[in-house]
Amino acid sequence: MSELLPIVILLGVIALVTLRLPRVELGHSPEFRRRRFLNWFPVGMTYAFLYMGRYNLTVCKNALGQLMSKEDFGTIFSLGTVVYGFAFVINGPLTDRWGGRKTIMLSAVGAAVSNIAMGLVLLSGRRDALVSVFAPLYALNMYFQSFGAVSIVKVNAAWFHLRERGTFGGIFGILISLGVYFAFDWGQFIVDHAPVHWVFFVPALLLLTLAMFDAWLVRDTPGQAGQADFDTADTSSGDDGPQLSVFEVGKRMLKHPVIMTIALVEFCSGYLRNAIMQWYPIMAKETGIAKAFVASHWGMMTCVAGILGGVFAGVISDRIFQSRRGPVSAVLYGAMLLGTGGMFAVLTTPLLGWLVVFMSLCIIGVHGMLSGTASMDFGGKKNVGVAVGLIDGFVYLGTGLQAYVLGQVLPKDAAAKVTENWWAWPLVMAPAALAGFLLATRVWNAKPKPREFAASKAVSEAKTAVAGTVNETP
Repeated sequence: MSELLPIVILLGVIALVTLRLPRVELGHSPEFRRRRFLNWFPVGMTYAFLYMGRYNLTVCKNALGQLMSKEDFGTIFSLGTVVYGFAFVINGPLTDRWGGRKTIMLSAVGAAVSNIAMGLVLLSGRRDALVSVFAPLYALNMYFQSFGAVSIVKVNAAWFHLRERGTFGGIFGILISLGVYFAFDWGQFIVDHAPVHWVFFVPALLLLTLAMFDAWLVRDTPGQAGQADFDTADTSSGDDGPQLSVFEVGKRMLKHPVIMTIALVEFCSGYLRNAIMQWYPIMAKETGIAKAFVASHWGMMTCVAGILGGVFAGVISDRIFQSRRGPVSAVLYGAMLLGTGGMFAVLTTPLLGWLVVFMSLCIIGVHGMLSGTASMDFGGKKNVGVAVGLIDGFVYLGTGLQAYVLGQVLPKDAAAKVTENWWAWPLVMAPAALAGFLLATRVWNAKPKPREFAASKAVSEAKTAVAGTVNETP
């Protein structure tokens, strides 16, 4: 019963925070709000369990000990995240074409199969040459995982107005945080009470179950669910012209200064988020502080931090900064920069755990604002798949870089047992925190412009008229 109590408390906190989120009144009926919840909740829980099937690699590494060295872990995770980042080039446009409902199910089933394969490797007893065996399987897992972020944003872009998307950014942060909790705390519970391969089998079974709920409940637009479609006031607003080609949309986004600045900020976010979430449990294990409160409840603590960060960011974005996402990101990155400096001062004290929890709050808040919300705003519901693909691709390129860098610079063997030797950890985070802060200030006043990526209606009609003239020519 004591093991279930934290779960009950956590779910109670999430329910309370979600219910107390301030509403931006746009005339949605109670029936619409209920149907919208039935739409975003199952796809959101699928996204959370995708996290469990992603960060279970960290739990597996700690359970295997020296059978998977830090260098092995860094190589496997780095390859997977680079595949994840580049997969968006394909999966973003596919999500715009197929719709988020189909691609979230594809993501869940593909990641489940990949996790089952990794579990079978461990079940077979083959633990030699884990890099050569795990790396391609984890890369395959991350390819399917890359559909997740695109799908959840694609689905919700049609269901949330620009003025209420900051609030959804808070919900997005809650889902990310819940996924981290599932990965670390549920994952640790699994390896403590069952063979290590179950840390891959359990999320696979949960993902397959959620895929069935997605098929049953999720719809891409309100109209498909029997509700009224509405103007979301993003860059697709008023765009009733034909869908631009992927090449044309991508070219315009690559030339868009705001989108590219957001992508660079999120490169720093991916670097910092995983430098904290992935390496603190490993540091705690190797330095002998794994039984300390924060380390032993890492999933719970980062989940609560992420909830608070996501809600804080979403509320002040919509209520204080008129639905601008840049100011929120700059504020939170300023706190991250201070946090990396503070890590040097508290590296050998129990305060380190609480400081990195606070830093998790900040970086998850930024990620929810930019990948979960700004991508909708500036990509528009029509092209959001390409926008999320571009922005989240940069997140995981940053993640891949930190996995390789930290895997190389952190102390090894006997040196890793001495806390003072971990000074390189905050040192390699500080430049990313500074860069993220400076970049976020550059988009302080940015807001989306309607029809920014729309094809000109006049040009479209002219092309139609010309085509008709040509066809009528004898």
